[in-house]
Amino acid sequence: MADKDARIIAIEPGDRLVVLARILDAKSEQARRALEQEASEWRQLGSTCLGRGLYRHDSIFRGQSDAAVWSHVEFTYFREIIPGDVIDRLVRSPPVPSVMLLRAEILLTTPASFVVPTNWSGSSHRPNRRPSIEYLDVHPSRLADYRDIMRRYIGPAAAKLVASDQLGTFRSMETAAVLFQDPSLGASWNQIHLSEVVAEGFRGFGEELDATLRETVPDGSFANVFAGLNDMRTISRWTLNLPVFEDDAAVGNWAESPPDS
Repeated sequence: MADKDARIIAIEPGDRLVVLARILDAKSEQARRALEQEASEWRQLGSTCLGRGLYRHDSIFRGQSDAAVWSHVEFTYFREIIPGDVIDRLVRSPPVPSVMLLRAEILLTTPASFVVPTNWSGSSHRPNRRPSIEYLDVHPSRLADYRDIMRRYIGPAAAKLVASDQLGTFRSMETAAVLFQDPSLGASWNQIHLSEVVAEGFRGFGEELDATLRETVPDGSFANVFAGLNDMRTISRWTLNLPVFEDDAAVGNWAESPPDS
């Protein structure tokens, strides 16, 4: 549904956006080209598919996992349901030659924390920006507390950063089901955050979120809000990436004017 700020669209769990995420490792340049070609064929995935983003790993910003670096991550967006034949095709069937599927999962949106601008058209035309992807592992016993912090503080603050174009988007998603994980992956998580940031001099979100939180929340500094997070979650990996293929503007368009059926 449309957020009160006309510059942004906030997608809530009740809007029933479902995301299929795949962690992939392309072993050769030919495999990378084949994977990128496959990404462009998302319209073959049925009427519920809204679009796709494919990102190539560029650098590790932070992380507590020693897992080997994978080459790509892909997000394919659906309204309400991922058809079974799509899961068969993208998860149960072998990927394109010389591409290894390391993990596949179904993601749902975190309350008040999935925000795109109304004019979203991807980040590939803004070479100073990089898609930032955080892989977070929140302790199961603290998930309710974590969602509450995201809903009350982080999501609304990030929405202001999206509205002011300090972030391209802020897409916080949580794992609903892991469909496949290769034993060799060596990392686990149950939350993924995707946003587009100015890569040069990037130091994380602390400074920007701190300023925004102080405007909106009494005693809402970054340090105060995040005081308990270290006990709730670990950052398995935080990467900066290159946008290889982005055709996901329909996600915001659909949320703003949901179809009748």
